[in-house]
Parts: sequence; C-alpha cells; structure tokens
Amino acid sequence: MGSLLAMRRPAAPASTVPDAPDAREIALVDRARGGDLDAWSRLYQEHFDRVFKHVAYLAGDVHAAEDLVQETFARAFVGLAQFAGRASFVGWLRGIAVNVVRRHWRSRYRGDQAMDRFETMHRDVVGGSDVDPEGAHLRQRRAEVLLAALATLPESLREAYVLCDLQELPVADAAAELGVTPGNLRVRASRARARIHDELVRLGWLKEGDHDVR
Repeated sequence: MGSLLAMRRPAAPASTVPDAPDAREIALVDRARGGDLDAWSRLYQEHFDRVFKHVAYLAGDVHAAEDLVQETFARAFVGLAQFAGRASFVGWLRGIAVNVVRRHWRSRYRGDQAMDRFETMHRDVVGGSDVDPEGAHLRQRRAEVLLAALATLPESLREAYVLCDLQELPVADAAAELGVTPGNLRVRASRARARIHDELVRLGWLKEGDHDVR
C-alpha cells in the first residue's frame, strides 16, 4: 500500500470523464482488481481532479485535501471488489471521500475551532486573478466567512449544503452519496442555508432580507 499512498497529484488536468459508467472504465476496474497497477494508475489520473475538488469543498481545507484524497484512493483500491459497476466509478469514489472527510471533521473541526481558523480557512479554493484587487479581496474574505460558518454546522447539514449548493449536484445524486432520501436531503440543505444565512447576518456580511449565501 505504500506505493499507492505515495502517488501524487497529476501534473496536468485530467480530461472530462462522464458520470455514467462505461465499458472502458469497467474494464479498467476489472484489470485493477486483478492487480494491474497500470490500470489503477489510469483510473487515478482520470479521476483525481474531480475527487480533489469534492474533498476540498467538503473538508474546507485545501491543504488537508491532498492527504484526504490519497486516503480516498487507497481505500478505494482496497475495496475495489465492492464496486459493482451499477453507478459511475467517480460517484463511488465520492462516496468513499464523504466518509473519509467525515472522520477528518470529527477529529479536527469541533466547536469553536472552526471560528478560530477564520483568517486562514479555504483561501486556496478561491483563486484566480481579478482586475479589481479590492473586489477580489472582498470576495475571498466573504468566501472565508462562508466556509467558517459552514464549519459550525452539524455534519449532516454541512454535507447537504456542500453537495447541493457548492457543488450543485442533482438532488438524487447527492442523496445517494449520503445514503438519504431526496426529501430528507432537501430538508437538510434548507436548514443549512437558514443557519448559514443567520450567521452571515450576525457577522455583517448579509442584510436581514438577503438570501444568497453562496
């Protein structure tokens, strides 16, 4: 397993891979199950970027995301026999990532620790240049505040908000990843939005009548 954990982020962005399972991908998984590390490396290269983005949003910490993604892929490799091919491989990976990040949040982000990280949290997720440096700074600061508020939510509400509002997954897909019904997911996402809204109002980043918390 050491060699798997030592795998590094691909140097170039992976090509866009559809969510639907296909024969080529299933064949790669079958080969990887049989111990073909070249096939596993191909799967890793193709899906790293999407899993990384998923993990970085869920964790709220882009620096920790690298290690969490490595753990996700390592667990996936060990559990390849459990992938039945009924859904996409990347969807299965995201499900594993949810569990990995859950353990991360439980061990590191409890109580007031989330607000203690207010100044540094998630800076690298909001990137790129802007012709208006002041405007870019304000957007980055607002993103930091939003993610600090997100960190104060219970796990179930935080996950629902990240999948539905930040990643904008279809409700059915997000519900399947979390193992809940679509109706339950909608309730969780709505509660998360309300609590984040109240926190942003309290901190002065939204007015009482504003509703955009993304």
